[in-house]
Amino acid sequence: MNLLDRFLVKTAFTSYEDFRDHFALRVPERFNFAFDVVDVYAREAPEKRALVWCNDAGEDRTFTFADMKAASDRAAGFFKALGIGKGDRVMLVLKGRYEFWFCMLALHKLGAAAIPATHMMKTHDIVYRIERATIRMVVAANDAELAGYIDAAQAETGSILTTKVLVGGARPGWHDFDRGLAEATPFAGDRDSAEAPANDDTMLLYFTSGTTGMPKMVRHDFLYPLAHILTAGYWQCVQDDGLHYTVADTGWAKAVWGKLYGQWLAGSAVFVHDYERFTAATVLAQATRHGVTTFCAPPTVYRFLIKEDLRHYDLSSLKYCVTAGEPLNPEVYEKFLEQTGMRLMEGYGQTELVISAATWPWLEPKPGSMGKPSPTYEMLLIDADGRPVERGQEGEIAIRADDTRLPLGIFSGYLDDDELTASVWHDGFYRTGDMAWQDEDGYLWFIGRADDVIKSSGYRIGPFEVESALIQHPAVIECAVTGVPDPNRGQVVKATVVLAKGYAPSDELKATLQQHVKDVTAPYKYPRLIEFVEQLPKTISGKIRRTEIRARDSRPGGPSRGRDDAGR
Repeated sequence: MNLLDRFLVKTAFTSYEDFRDHFALRVPERFNFAFDVVDVYAREAPEKRALVWCNDAGEDRTFTFADMKAASDRAAGFFKALGIGKGDRVMLVLKGRYEFWFCMLALHKLGAAAIPATHMMKTHDIVYRIERATIRMVVAANDAELAGYIDAAQAETGSILTTKVLVGGARPGWHDFDRGLAEATPFAGDRDSAEAPANDDTMLLYFTSGTTGMPKMVRHDFLYPLAHILTAGYWQCVQDDGLHYTVADTGWAKAVWGKLYGQWLAGSAVFVHDYERFTAATVLAQATRHGVTTFCAPPTVYRFLIKEDLRHYDLSSLKYCVTAGEPLNPEVYEKFLEQTGMRLMEGYGQTELVISAATWPWLEPKPGSMGKPSPTYEMLLIDADGRPVERGQEGEIAIRADDTRLPLGIFSGYLDDDELTASVWHDGFYRTGDMAWQDEDGYLWFIGRADDVIKSSGYRIGPFEVESALIQHPAVIECAVTGVPDPNRGQVVKATVVLAKGYAPSDELKATLQQHVKDVTAPYKYPRLIEFVEQLPKTISGKIRRTEIRARDSRPGGPSRGRDDAGR
């Protein structure tokens, strides 16, 4: 059983052209994923699998939709007793714990806004999020260091954050999630109650990195999950009663792309491996042991997987594999095909969107291409003046989106920042900031970010955040952060640094600066490459020319690698 036919005018298509021209969603006057999907399954197919979870300690749990309804009703009752209601903003920092799904559904039922976040944040990251989003409650996994950062952030932000909930343990000043769940009166609301959210209310907020400022708040409404039917049903091609595995931490938007909305709408259970450290061998062992049927990961993960020689694993249950996050190297595509017999199908999207272009199942893959546009988006490539470019020419990816007809799945703007929203959303278009070109067959080819965001091992890293961390060290007077191509990670972070008086370049100083970045911000952002220079290239107006640094690094011989820490 799946729910696709309840929300789609047509579910089967014979070609990309048929799909492009006839895909259409039925949009209810009021939709709530928790009530209209999870609770419907719990009522009509209570024993249907929803979630298969395991961890490195050897624990395994399987949850049905009846389990999900019961747990989310209790979590909603618990949160309501703590004072959380419609419109409140709650940050979830839960790594790969299965309680993440209980909490997300509970917040949907209450009409509160969920803010998933990475566990790699430090105090200043958390302070920024609490203040910008007016976060009332944090639900976090039991990690002493993380809880300490949250405690410090609460002390620094005063009375904004009122409630802290710990999952999997106890700590002074925190509510115990397990105890709260056990003692809670189950929430008895429904989507038609007076307190229930409307379609255009805020359901989900993501802080996403940019290059001209600190992370911005991407707002999605309660209709957003419906658009992920495209993501799961027609790009990932999940199977009814199958088991889908997307490699992603719950703190990233990729988690709701691949571990929740579209998969459950299409009838597939989701697989979660709650690991402490990624290793290809462990991922393969767990995926094969549990019978994963569809799989999604960034190209970086596939680079590690093919090094294991996939012919040594029983992949008989695996039927379909997709990739996104960065362009796929043709050699990785060919090696994976050789070892598994499966083609890797690429896709493209943003935190602001759902799947926006893809190698749909009717298309022949062109390794490195993002495929063709989604039927829900009228996508164009435009020049700096907003004019469509010719095929073969570089242009910015833009999606037609005016105030009267918003494509389903597109974000509702950057929360509390009309100026930033207007800078990317004007004259009838949402401008993605991504550059691409289109070939004679209509396939799109990604060139890069217009705003210099670095994509490393599936992470999006804003140079401004790394520069802000570096500049706090007394040795750094000025710096520029750029991405350098890397065969394993796609890109690695490079810092070009001008030293303050009294400091001299050395390997020891490089190591000190790297550790400094790890200490003050999420560790994955640290610069693996550091180059010391006398001055940075700048425009006449004084702006740093990162393009010049990248161009220099792309010449024969590459960047000055110094201490690259590739093995860390």
